[in-house]
Amino acid sequence: MILANSPVAVATASGLIAAISTTLIVPRVKQVCLRLGLTDQPDSRKQHSSPMVRLGGITMVIGFCFALAVIWALGGFGLLAPAKDQLIWTTLAGGLCFYLIGLLDDLFNLSPWPRLTLQILVGFLVWSYGLRIGAIELPWDGGGTPSLVLPNSLSVLITVIWLVGITNAINWLDGLDGLAAGVSGIASIGLISVSFSLHQTAPGFLAASLAGCCFGFLRHNFNPARIFMGDGGSYFLGFTLAAISIIGPAKGLTTVSLIIPLLILSLPLADMSAVIMNRLREGRSPFHPDRNHLHHRLLRAGLSHKRTVVLIYAFTQWLGALALVAANAEMRFLWLSIATAILVSAVINSRRELKSGYSNHLFKNLKH
Repeated sequence: MILANSPVAVATASGLIAAISTTLIVPRVKQVCLRLGLTDQPDSRKQHSSPMVRLGGITMVIGFCFALAVIWALGGFGLLAPAKDQLIWTTLAGGLCFYLIGLLDDLFNLSPWPRLTLQILVGFLVWSYGLRIGAIELPWDGGGTPSLVLPNSLSVLITVIWLVGITNAINWLDGLDGLAAGVSGIASIGLISVSFSLHQTAPGFLAASLAGCCFGFLRHNFNPARIFMGDGGSYFLGFTLAAISIIGPAKGLTTVSLIIPLLILSLPLADMSAVIMNRLREGRSPFHPDRNHLHHRLLRAGLSHKRTVVLIYAFTQWLGALALVAANAEMRFLWLSIATAILVSAVINSRRELKSGYSNHLFKNLKH
């Protein structure tokens, strides 16, 4: 059958299945959560002004798992080597564990240290099952064979930092309607393109399923959102993105292979790093909540909620196009040109909105 012979068909089918199933499940989950009173209450750090269902992440988990199950049942995994097949199930198991950690936080408001401890533990467990960064390929090694195998102590340290760091970067990005889901979906598209450019089908299948559930959820989560993903959803997205990048471009650390996922995910990582450094400089805990994330700064500058989200989307897709250039993908400069045009358009429209807002504010002051 077609799925047994075409990686592109497998990726397309998994993405569509994940998107449709996630979209259809969201209203059902919303009804159940409202009946049980599982809502997120507004406060001074949040943008919503009325209680919102906060456990929407389960819809993405279900959509993702259902898509993989269907593809597996139809023989799509027959394209994969046994080792890659196992890494898919390891990624799925790790994603479910991270979702449960976030779900516990959504339900019981865990303090940061227990959450971090559990994340590190799960990171170590998936490393022990083969989901790891295990070698450094030196750029002058023409044979393409890893030149330096990392000792287990260093491998587990790098892998856990990678998994936990990206997971929390996506979690911290989840501050505006549709922001985390949209950025994760765009990053997944970038990972699909890079994975197939590097002839790595396993991460391509996973990224397609993840992109599908992100965009399926985004239909209900874009401003004005009708449901939130919660920490469970953002933890699941962050871990899965990090795991996909390990299975694919970052498994062997070369100058290019490390840059590719870093480029795609650089915006949330840079935002998290800047916020942590600012908190430490002010003598506060790195886990102390505040309103100094990139999206908060853009809102304070005068951009609307939607314009802020769209601008961050535009930067994310441009970084994904840069990753295609680094991966030496086909038509890379065409995609970069299109992405640059989209980014420039988003920046120009944002500047117009800021000027319009400033003019309106000035006019009101003059009237008074």
